[in-house]
Amino acid sequence: MNNNPLQTFVEEAPEIQRAYAGFIQSLIADEGLDNKTKQLIYIGMKMIADDERAVKMHVPMAKNAGATRPEMKTTVLLGLSVIGMKAASKYLPLVLESFDEN
Repeated sequence: MNNNPLQTFVEEAPEIQRAYAGFIQSLIADEGLDNKTKQLIYIGMKMIADDERAVKMHVPMAKNAGATRPEMKTTVLLGLSVIGMKAASKYLPLVLESFDEN
């Protein structure tokens, strides 16, 4: 089994994967929000989608963009109003541990 879940996408649908990567790059390049804010929003959206892997991937990206531990904590706690206690019980430890490790 491949350890990289996106590798199958690259191998099986390279043209679509390249188009998708271009789409993502256009979102990154958009100047409406700074990168730190985008990463914090991604963390919140991925929590709501219950995409643990993506949440863990975006934590160091947010940290590298200048996000602080309190900003990460607030991002997760805002999820209480959408996904309830899962925000505190699952994602708060995950995000803060990922933040502290990176």
